[in-house]
Formats: sequence, structure tokens, C-alpha cells
Amino acid sequence: MNINYKNLLGLFLILSIISCKQEEKDVSEVDVEKNSEELNNYFEEQFQEEVDESPMLQTRLGIKKDYGQWDDFSTEKYAEDLNQAKKRLDYIDDINPENLNEEVRLSYQLYRQQLENEIEDYNYRFYSYPVNQMFGYHSQLPAFLINMHSIDSISDAEAYISRLRGFPEAFNDIIEGLKVREQNQIMPPKFVFDKVLDDSRNIITGRPFEKSAEASTLLEDFKAKVEALNLSEEEERQLIADAETALVEQVKPAYTNLMDFLANQQQRATYEAGVWKFPKGEEFYNNALKRTTTTDLTAEEIHEIGLNEVARIHREMEEIKNEVGFEGSLQDFFNFMRNDEQFYYEDTAEGREKYLADAKEIIDQMRDRLPDLFLTLPEAEIVVKAVEPFREKSAGKAFYQQPAMDGSRPGTFYANLYDIKAMPTYQLEALAYHEGIPGHHMQIAIAQELEEVPNFRKFSFYTAYVEGWGLYSELLPKEIGFYEDPYSDFGRLAMELWRAVRLVVDTGIHAKKWTREEGIDFYVQNTPNAESDAVKMVERHIVMPGQATAYKIGMNKILELRENAKSQLGENFDIRKFHDVVLLDGSIPLNILEQKVDEWIAKNKN
Repeated sequence: MNINYKNLLGLFLILSIISCKQEEKDVSEVDVEKNSEELNNYFEEQFQEEVDESPMLQTRLGIKKDYGQWDDFSTEKYAEDLNQAKKRLDYIDDINPENLNEEVRLSYQLYRQQLENEIEDYNYRFYSYPVNQMFGYHSQLPAFLINMHSIDSISDAEAYISRLRGFPEAFNDIIEGLKVREQNQIMPPKFVFDKVLDDSRNIITGRPFEKSAEASTLLEDFKAKVEALNLSEEEERQLIADAETALVEQVKPAYTNLMDFLANQQQRATYEAGVWKFPKGEEFYNNALKRTTTTDLTAEEIHEIGLNEVARIHREMEEIKNEVGFEGSLQDFFNFMRNDEQFYYEDTAEGREKYLADAKEIIDQMRDRLPDLFLTLPEAEIVVKAVEPFREKSAGKAFYQQPAMDGSRPGTFYANLYDIKAMPTYQLEALAYHEGIPGHHMQIAIAQELEEVPNFRKFSFYTAYVEGWGLYSELLPKEIGFYEDPYSDFGRLAMELWRAVRLVVDTGIHAKKWTREEGIDFYVQNTPNAESDAVKMVERHIVMPGQATAYKIGMNKILELRENAKSQLGENFDIRKFHDVVLLDGSIPLNILEQKVDEWIAKNKN
């Protein structure tokens, strides 16, 4: 036998390489899990650093470590956060995402994007209104004490008093930030000041700030919580006396100082509404739209999408108008829906209680149908509450507050019943679905309860995803037989129309130099909502540039992805599994959501 040793040697080398490759592959699989575990540990360490730096986040998480303190509101904190973000990005830069498992690779992608955005956004750190009628510190801090600071012991009560004593330092830092913004030509328009000043006065009205039969909002809250502890009469009396002292000696001077500053600044404010008035305002707005929508859509493109959606929804409303036998134009129908008493609750305490009861009933009915649409359900409960009197005059129409991580506090759907005419019966069904079930409560509670997802992802908030899901959740019940009353279905369309108009008005104000009055007029002419609704919404656009564009852009993307999945999968499409794909990674940007859905389609194709 002739043996070709050259070929034999070649074969030996090939086999050796295959063997080595196999060994490398086996080692690599082990390394992938090790690398993934190490990176997850890093994510958790960094999240715990965030928690340790934020007493308010601790409270939201049910942790009572720094229970008597506020967060750092100083302008120096921006630079500290920037340096921290750069250090974290340096660490991430040394990691090869190909050496991670699929789930951790997604976390890497999200974490890196967050850091890059945070570093880029440092350029616009003063492009905001920290004190405004929607969510300013003047109302946020009292709301935080009322809604977040529970009192289960004497030490908890003392921590509440400590936070009351901390108002002057917190407000001084906030005022310094407002001064820096004014130096950078960043100042809210005139209308904001009157609303903020009114809300601030409300906080320091009543006992012990003045002789009154009514206790102030904070004193009433503190007393109720302390009285529920069943302490001795002397212990209870002392705690309440200490709180009253802190309210008079620290809280009132803090608010007086803030109000004096705002009243002075108001004299220099203008009526210009859009951020185009800022230095580099156009660049800031483009960045705001990018962050809000997680897309590259331009202001002009968003404006045009809005106009097209308004026209489509108007056509669908015409169909309902004809269905109920209304004779007249769509504008006539809008006026009918605005003014006919059958569509409104009584402007009484009983009427407001009925509103809350009806909202709860709608949520309960939808809860029974969730298994038809979802495989994964939240464990956290949800309650319905009215917005507290001290902030109802300027707060939004409705909003959701997430449950505590430890289950000690349920999720809350807040309805603003200050102006009952702004809360018509025909919109209640869609509103309850959006804020409650299957909307924000499903989405946010499920995200918090995910076990394999790092904590930083459970608390990430991409507005287009979160609010896009909320608006999608208004449509979803219709597809399984809800909205039996055509007027309620009109209400659903009215809610969607409202979000479509937002695309037009937000870009109109901030990119096309519309005035506040032009924005209000567009809402009034194109929607059935009360004028007070239109005023609040336009004023929200003004102080939260870009934010309101997220709802419709997000909804459109979820529907687009769903229709693509249906088309590609045919009989293999299962809406429950689709919703798992959308929900079980927590809040993510729309481009990554699209990537996840595409991967799911590819895996489930015949």
C-alpha cells in the first residue's frame, strides 16, 4: 500500500483544527454564561448605586434607608451624573456583546443606548422647566409625602417631619437651578407662573399656617397617618406638634422664598410658547422628538402624520354620527357631545363618587377577559382614586402611579374630577382601559414583576413604548366586543383623535412658531373635548416639548408590527403570544421592539 504522508498530515491538521474549534466552542459557551452573569451583576451593582444616591427612589421601592431625606436637586448633580455615565460607558466599551447570551445582549444594548443618550443630553440639561403646572417640584414634593411616604412607626413619622424640615434646602437648590436657566435664556411663558403660584399658596393654606377651621393638606395627611398608629395620647400629640413646627418654621418660609422668586421672574417672562425661542432651540426640539418617539421622524413628518390621522378619524366619527341618527355636521355633533347633559356626571360629590365607581367596574369587567388576550398577567392590584384637591386644578386629566415593588402599594389610576365637564361619560371606558387594564397597569406591573430582567430595565421609561401601549390598549377591547354603546366607541375615537391632534399642535408650537391661542383653537375646531381640556393640553405641550407626540407614534408602530406578524404568520399568529413579545422585555425603544417582533416572526414561520 502506498501511503501519501503529505495528505495524511494534512488530514491530521484538519482534524486537529476541527477538534480545537469544537473545544473553543464548548469553552465559549461556558464563557458566554460567565460573561452574562458578570454583566448582570454589574447592572445590579450600578442600579443599587442609583438607589443609594436617591432617598426618593428608595421610598418608591419601599426601602426606608434614608427615609427622612430628599434627593440632591443642585445643579452640580448634573456634572456628577455625567461623570458617572462616562465611567459606566468606559466599562461597557470593554465588553463584546457577541460573548453574551441573548437576554443579556439586549440588556447591554439598552444600557449602552441609555448611557450614550444621557451623555448627549447633558448639552440640554437646563432646557427644562423644573417648576411648572404639570409636575413642578412645588407640587411634587407634597404629593410625594402624601402618596409615597407611609407611616408605620414613630421613626417613620419622624422621617416625615425630617423631610418637612428639608424643604428650605431643597427649594434653595431648585431656585438656583431656575436662576441658571434664566441666565441661559430658558424661562417658561407668563401663564405658567400664575398656576404655579396658586398651587404653592394652596400648600400653605390652612392650619398651622393660619388660623383656620381647615387643616392644611400636609398637616391633614400627617395627622391621619399618625392617628392610625394607635400611639399613646402624649406620643401622638408630640409628633403632631413637631410636624406643625416644621410646617411653620421650614415649609412656609421655603414656599414664600420660592413664590417671591417666581413672582419676580414672572415680570421678565414673555408670551412666546415654543422652544424655538431658546438658544439652539431647533436642535433641542429635534433631540426631544428623537428621545420621545425613539425614531428618526422629523418635526415636519410628525406634523403630516398628525394631519392625516385627524382626517381619517373624522371620517370614522362621521360613520358613528350617522349610526346614531344625528342630523347635522360633524362640528354640530361635537357641540352636541360637548353640551348634552346625558354625557356628564353630576357636578356633586355623589357624581364624582359615581365616576370612580364606574371606572372600577369597567376595569373589573375587562379583567375577566384578560385570558383571551394575554398569557402573562400582573400580580399587583389596581385602585381608582381622584386627584387630590391641592393639585387637581392644574394636574392632568388622568394618570397612573406604579405599584410598590414589594407589593405594599397597589397601582393607582388617578382621575382628575376638578372639572367634571372635562370628564364625559363617553370617554370613561377608553380612559379606564388606557390608565388601568389592559393599559399602563398591565404593562408597568408586569415589567416590575419580571424575574430575569435587570432592575434598571424594570424602571426604564420609553414614552413611545409606554404611551403607545396605553393608546393601543384603548383599541384592543373593541376587538373583543367592548364599546357596545356607539357613544362610547365615539369616545374611543375622540381619545385617539386627541392624540392625533397632539402631533399637529406639539410640532406646530415648537417647530412652526404657533402661539398658545392657535394651538387651543386647533383642538377646539377638531375635537369634541371641552375648551378647558384644550387649554390644559396646549399648556402641557408648552412645558413638555415633544412628550405628547409619543402616544400616536407608539400606537401606530405596535399596530404596524402586529399587522406584519399576522400577515407573515397567518394561522400561526396568536395575539396572546404577540403581547408577550411586546410586554415581557419591559419598556424598550420602538426600534428594538421591532427587532424583537421580527425575530419572533422568523422563529414561528412555517
